[in-house]
Formats: sequence, C-alpha cells, structure tokens
Amino acid sequence: MNEILVREKLIEFLKEDLGTGDITTEGIYRGERAKGVIKAKEKGVLAGSPFVVELFKILGDVKVEFKKREGEEFEKGEILATLEGSARSILIGERTALNILQRLSGIATTTRKFVEKLEGKGIRILDTRKTTPGFRMFEKYAVRIGGGTNHRFALYDMVLIKDNHKKVAGGLREAVRRVRERISPLYRIEVEVESIEELKEALELEVDIVMLDNFSPEEVRKAVKLVNGKALVEVSGNITLENVDLYAVEGVDFISSGSIIHSSRWVDISLKIL
Repeated sequence: MNEILVREKLIEFLKEDLGTGDITTEGIYRGERAKGVIKAKEKGVLAGSPFVVELFKILGDVKVEFKKREGEEFEKGEILATLEGSARSILIGERTALNILQRLSGIATTTRKFVEKLEGKGIRILDTRKTTPGFRMFEKYAVRIGGGTNHRFALYDMVLIKDNHKKVAGGLREAVRRVRERISPLYRIEVEVESIEELKEALELEVDIVMLDNFSPEEVRKAVKLVNGKALVEVSGNITLENVDLYAVEGVDFISSGSIIHSSRWVDISLKIL
C-alpha cells in the first residue's frame, strides 16, 4: 500500500475525531504514563494492526506491540496487543484505533468465512466497489487479509461494461466496439450479462471476462457449459454467505459479493488502560 497515502488518511481520521482538541483528556492529563491492552471481546480474524501502530506513531510516544499476526484468528478474551507510553496519546487515539481495527477485522472475518466455503473448488471470492467513501483502500486491504481477492480497485484499472453503460451506448455490441476504439488493449474487458442470449453475444465479441448477473445456480451451470473456456466466468448478484456454495459450480472462476464489505459486522474489540 502507498505508505504516504495511508499516513495522510490516518491523520485525516484523527483530525475528524480530535477537532479543536480532546477537552476531556486535556482537562485530566498531567503528564502521566500508561500501559494498556487491546482485547478481543469475541472471536475473529485480525486485520488493521499496521495502521494502529502507525496511528500511535503519528500521535507520538506510544509503543504498540501486537501479539497476533495480521490474518491470524483470535478467540474471545485474547490480548491482541499491548500499549505503553503517553496516557494523553493513548486516550486521544483510542477510538480511531478501535474503529479501524474492529471494522477491518470484521471484513477479514467475513471474507474468511466465504473463502472457507469455497475451499478446494478453485474459485476466488471477489469484493466490489460497494465501499465506504474515503475508506476503500483499508476495506479492500481487509478483504485480502481475509483471503479474498480484490476486483478492480476503482474505475481506472479495468473495463467493466454494466447495464447502464449498455443503455448509453445502445447495446452490448456497440459498447464493446466503442471501448476497443478508444481504450488500450492492455486493459481487460469484462461485460455484465443478464441472460443466456446476451452471454452468447458477449462470447461472439471475444471479451475477456463475462459476469453472470443474477443468474440462478441452474442458469450458471448452463452458462459455464456454453462458455467452455472461451472467457473467464464471474458470478455476481445477491451472493451471500448462506447461498455462495450453490453458485460454486465447476467452471466458475470468480464469485463476487459486495456483502463481504458492506454487510460485514464489526468485531467487538476493546482498549483498556491497566
């Protein structure tokens, strides 16, 4: 990750919470040193520890030592990290650090569950661009920590022709033609298809990836046979942890689900001064 951008984002997060100053801490603090622990209140997968370490470096005079590695599972009651240093810095950074850790560990935990359901099937779980504005690089990082794979990071790194693009261009064929006319062939072209007939058209156009949007598991099986290796196959649309195994059809390369980010639950983690 871009370390400069990470640092800028962390400073931005601190500014949001700190504002003109932490009046509670400034009223109480008299130069005390403190020790603390970050503790899991439920089980999960750790993600976000490097950002917490960097956050307290920015605040200054706090040593943070994590007892668990990124991507390692932890149990309820386990000590995830210890802190020692300026009580003022610990108190100011507490909530921002926990927000990052709880959110990212939640995403990593959810992603790990998807990955485990697809284990041995040769199918990768992908995230989407359904992310929190301003927090995308952290959320997509957590997906990787959980064992998932990032789809395109943003609009600039891959061509993905969806339903609204097709409407603007007047159809799938014309949309692909226009892209090839102006965009470098170095970029892969993925198209979203909503029916078997549209899939046939996409295969005639020799696109790189076909996204089967809101297909039933039975329709996915039919589509995979039709594709027969002519393109990579992604399945998307209302995929959840409860039904993902139904779409794990042989011949599918990717399953994408926005839910691994937008519907993941925060893992409950606390910070306590000893």
